[in-house]
Order: sequence, then structure tokens, then C-alpha cells
Amino acid sequence: MLQGLKVVELATWIAAPGCAAIMADWGADVIKVESLGGDATRTFFPESPETPGNPIFTMENRGKRGVALDIASPEGREAMLGILSGADVFITNVRPGALKRARLDYETLKAAFPRLIYASVSGVGLEGPDVDLPAFDITVFWTKSGVGRSHIPPDQEPFACRPGFGDHTTALATLSSILAALHERHATGRGRLVECSLLRTASYALGWDMATQLRFGEAPTTQPRNLRPHPISGIYFRTLDDRWITFVLKGPTCYPTLMKVLGHPEVIDDPRYALPTTDLDIVREIRARADAAFARMTLAEAAVILTEADLAWAPLQSLSEVVGSEQYLATGCAVEVSDGWGGRMASPAAPGRFPEGAPEVTRGAPKLGEHTREVLAEAGVAEEVIQKVMARLG
Repeated sequence: MLQGLKVVELATWIAAPGCAAIMADWGADVIKVESLGGDATRTFFPESPETPGNPIFTMENRGKRGVALDIASPEGREAMLGILSGADVFITNVRPGALKRARLDYETLKAAFPRLIYASVSGVGLEGPDVDLPAFDITVFWTKSGVGRSHIPPDQEPFACRPGFGDHTTALATLSSILAALHERHATGRGRLVECSLLRTASYALGWDMATQLRFGEAPTTQPRNLRPHPISGIYFRTLDDRWITFVLKGPTCYPTLMKVLGHPEVIDDPRYALPTTDLDIVREIRARADAAFARMTLAEAAVILTEADLAWAPLQSLSEVVGSEQYLATGCAVEVSDGWGGRMASPAAPGRFPEGAPEVTRGAPKLGEHTREVLAEAGVAEEVIQKVMARLG
């Protein structure tokens, strides 16, 4: 996998650290450089012997070695350059202006480290009027990008995406871009700048809607249930035991099959109910039949008839139901890692799985500055510089 690859991360929060964490899962030696105050995600679920294992910080930083530096100090900058001297990849989400002031921007470093893959993770990229504005997935990936407006029906008050949702999508985009640059370096021997942003990732993730907008100048958005143009596909139905299920019709035979198993075969042969239709009154009539059918059966009863009919359906599940399900475990959606206090804890697994063998993911996240001396000594940083760095760390 990625054994032998040295990755240096100067980043906080989620998107850039999340990318580096997957690289650590896959065997890379990832060195996380934090400020003396530490990554902001350490403040979520603060750790103690009574409550070990911060789930947020651990997910984004497991398997890494931790260094704490004041990069604004002469010894901190010298130590940072020492760490970078043997690195294959540098990942950062520090804002471009701050990186330039610290002389850690790509233009400054590329001459000294010509083989370095320099991965910039940002809100909106490295050009344009907003490059130095603070950015998070809720503000950029969800709100500024149009993703939220496309998902929220116009009759509802706006709501935010769940934490890390856009960040983790951007982490995967960054990872794939880094791997492409590393592949190129095998042939050229040269590194390059890799740039990923929340905004550009959101534009791609929005997919069909954004493609439609770019082509025709407008695109559909999520509508209230009674205005949805399809009677069945993508619609949620309530069962007798107050559960919700939804469908995607995977082919032309699915609609008649569904109506038959729901006890409404009369719909199949009536030309008024043929799909597709632009008549919302017809759509509502079909949907009303499905609503009434599901209201008479429990989720378990619905599951039997829908599965036997080979329809693409799913229940709307809570997270507790998901993590307790047999399929979640079989798919390998979680890994068990150290909680940093002598125990073990479950953490979400990276999405890629390698059944023929991969590094075992067991290491937790580092304590603040835990490996500072070790990493600096490996990098050949002078002992007097290491001592000054350690003095600042306390």
C-alpha cells in the first residue's frame, strides 16, 4: 500500500486531516504538525481517564505521529523545514496568505523540495476574491455552493448539513488528486501543486443538478412531497408502525411490479397512469394508492414483499440501527483503534477496502506534541534546535 511514503500535514479541522488519516490507514508515515495550542478538533469531547478517546479527533488523526511547533519562531520554522526535507507529500489547509507570511507557500518551497507533492486544501481555491476568507463545509460546501439550496424544499426553513459531510467528500477528492500526482512523479521525478477546494468538490458532488444548470441555465431543486414529479421514485412512504421507506425504480418493469405487490394491478393497464407523466393530479392519485397500501402494513411486512419482488428499497434508519446491523459489520464500516488511554474504541473506516491484504488499522491519534523529539531527531534537526522547540512545548 503506502508504506515508505512520508506525509507531512500542517492542517486543522477536517478535510485535510481526513485525507492524511486515510493515507495513514493505508500505511503511510503521516506526521501531523500542530500549533502549540493544538488542533481545534481536540476540544470536541475533551479526553480524560474517565472519558477516554475523543471520537472526532481520533477519526481524523488516527495512525499519525504528532509534532507541535510554533512555526513563526526561528527554531519552529527550521524544524518544519527539517521535517519537510524528507517528505513525499505536504498537506495543508492553512489559508494562502498565512502560508505566504510563514514562507511555507508552494512557490517558496518548490525550489528547495522539487519532488514534493504539495496539496492545498481550501474553501474556494487559490485564486479569486474569496481566497483568504475563512471557510467550512457548512458555509462553503453546503451553503455557498448551492448544494443546500438544491436539497432544501422552498417551503422549509434552511438547515445545515451534518458536521464533516462536505469535508470528508473533499478529503477523498484530495486523496485521489495526490495519488495521481504521485503516479506522475514516478515518470517525471518532479512534484507538483495539487489544489482541492470545498467549492469545486461541491460542484462535482452536486453532479446532475450542476450539469443541468451549466447546460440549460436552470436546474430542478428538491420540492415538497405533493409537488414531486414522480409518484414513487425517491418518495418516502410511512408504514403502519410509523417507519419510513423509499424506492428507486431501476427499470421500466419496477413500477408495474410495485403496484402489483401493493394490491393495485388496475393501475398497470390504465393508460391514464402510464409513466412518465407531467400531470401532477395523476401523480398524486398513484401516490395516494401507495400511501394507503403502506399504511396497512408494518415495515417487516413491507420488507418481505418488496425484497421478494427484487425492488430497490430501503428503510429510513437511525444511526443506532445502522451500526448494529449485520450488514454494517459485514461491510467493514468500522475499525477498532486505540483510545490513547489503554483501551480500544470503534471508529468509522475509510471507504476503500482491500480484501487481499492491507495494513491493519489499530493506532489511535497522537497526544499533542507526542512525537516531537522523535520526528525532529529522525529529520536530522540540530539538537540545540530540538531543545528550543521542546522548551516552547513545555
